[in-house]
Amino acid sequence: MPVLPGAEPYRHEGGDVGVLLCHGFTGSPRSMRPWGEYLAERGLTVSVPLLPGHGTRWQDMQVTGWQDWYAEVDRELRVLSATCSRVFVCGLSMGGALALRLAARHGDAVAGLVLVNPANKVHGVAAHALPVVRHVVASKDGIANDIAKPGVDEGGYDRVPLHAAHSMRQFLRLVDGELPQVTQPLLLLRAPQDHVVPPADSARVLSRVSSTDVTEVLLEQSYHVATLDLDAERIFEESHAFIGRLAPGAGGTAAQGRDREGSTTGG
Repeated sequence: MPVLPGAEPYRHEGGDVGVLLCHGFTGSPRSMRPWGEYLAERGLTVSVPLLPGHGTRWQDMQVTGWQDWYAEVDRELRVLSATCSRVFVCGLSMGGALALRLAARHGDAVAGLVLVNPANKVHGVAAHALPVVRHVVASKDGIANDIAKPGVDEGGYDRVPLHAAHSMRQFLRLVDGELPQVTQPLLLLRAPQDHVVPPADSARVLSRVSSTDVTEVLLEQSYHVATLDLDAERIFEESHAFIGRLAPGAGGTAAQGRDREGSTTGG
C-alpha cells in the first residue's frame, strides 16, 4: 500500500547531536514533522521513522505488533548513534512508551527523553476483553485528531485495529515494568485536557522512573496531539532548550545540513 501524503518518514542530516522522534499508535510522522523540522532548522540531525503498519490503512496494522514498532525505532537509534555524539529520544503517546523502552535498554546511548502525553496503559473495561474480542471484531472507532486547534488533521487512522491494540496493551505493561531502569534526564509535557491518555499515565511514568533530572510542563491549551495543537511551539522551544542544556552547543541558530533525499514536505 502506498504511504498516505504527509505520512512519509523524515530525516535531516545536521550536526553531531541527533534527535529521534517517535509517533503514536495509529498515527504517522505527520504528527511529528513540524517538531522535527523545527529542530532541523536549528542544526540538529533528526529522524522521524514511520512505524510498520502505520501511514497506509488500518488493516495493515492487523499483521504488525509491538515487536515490529519497537524494532523500527531501535534500528533508527542505532543509525543515529553511529554518526552522532549524543542522541535524544522524543515520543508522543505510544511513541513516548517506545522512547522509554529505548532509554531503559540502551542506557547512555540515550542522552535524554522528551515525552508528550506518554501512554502507560490501555484504559477502559473493554481493554480486559481485548484478548478475546480481537478474534471476533476487527476494529473499533479511531482515536485520531484529539486536537483543540481548529482545522488540523493529524492523518491518523479512523479505526483502531484490535489485534494491534492488544499488542500495544502487552507492550505498555512490559514498558511499565522497565521504568525503574530509566535514569536519563526527562522532560515530560502533558495536556490536562487530553481525551485519549489520562493524567494518571504521566503520573505513573514520573513515579516509577529513576531519573533525577525531571521537568514537567503543562500544556493548558492543547488536547492529546499537542505536537500539532495550540501549544506546539512551546513543545518545540522547551525541547530545544532541554537538549541545549544537556548538550551545550547542540545545533545552531542557522539551518545546516540537508533533508534526506526523497523526503517530502507533507504534514
